[in-house]
Formats: sequence, structure tokens, C-alpha cells
Amino acid sequence: MADTTADTKKQDRAAAKLAKQIGAFAREHGGAEGQLAHIGQAGTRIVLVGTDGGWGDLVAPSYAVAEKAAEKAGLTLHEEFDGEFAARVKTGPYEWTRMAGIQLGGTANPAA
Repeated sequence: MADTTADTKKQDRAAAKLAKQIGAFAREHGGAEGQLAHIGQAGTRIVLVGTDGGWGDLVAPSYAVAEKAAEKAGLTLHEEFDGEFAARVKTGPYEWTRMAGIQLGGTANPAA
């Protein structure tokens, strides 16, 4: 049987680390809001959208850890990545060529 105390401590450490990363993102972008999305066995994606339109994501090992991290960071969570929330995201040429351009026959980004 697994040591639940050790598991809890491990989850707490993971949540604390993610909370620090969320906080750093929020400071860099004038605040942030987020949304949690299950990504299967890989865990839960924490999608972050900054007040300035900047965006990013983090991956938590579970939904519970993602929720705990968001709570520790004081992150406002949205139930869905709906039109109003998604409209806050600012994208640039890189995103357009990566997410749409290649699929539509556009030019690919140069290798990094």
C-alpha cells in the first residue's frame, strides 16, 4: 500500500512549485486568470492568460494538484476557455504560422 503521507507531501511540493510559477507569470503580465484542462494520463494543463494578453501554460500531475496550485497562487479560474476569455489572448506572427499557417499551406517558422 502506498504511503499516503508521502504522496500528500509530494503533491503539496508540486502545487507549491506550480504556484510560484503562476505567480511569476502573473507578475510579468500584470495579473493573470486561468483555466484547467484534463490532458489524460499526462495530468492537467493550467492555461494562463495575462492581463496584457500574454499567455502560457503549465502541466500539473493531476487535477487536484492544479487546483491546489491555482488556489495557492490566488489565480481566478474559468470553467471554460470560452470566447470572452479566449479573446483576451494576444497572438503574434509566430502563433499564426505555427497554429494555422502550416496547416493552411503557409510557410513554416525557421528552425530555432
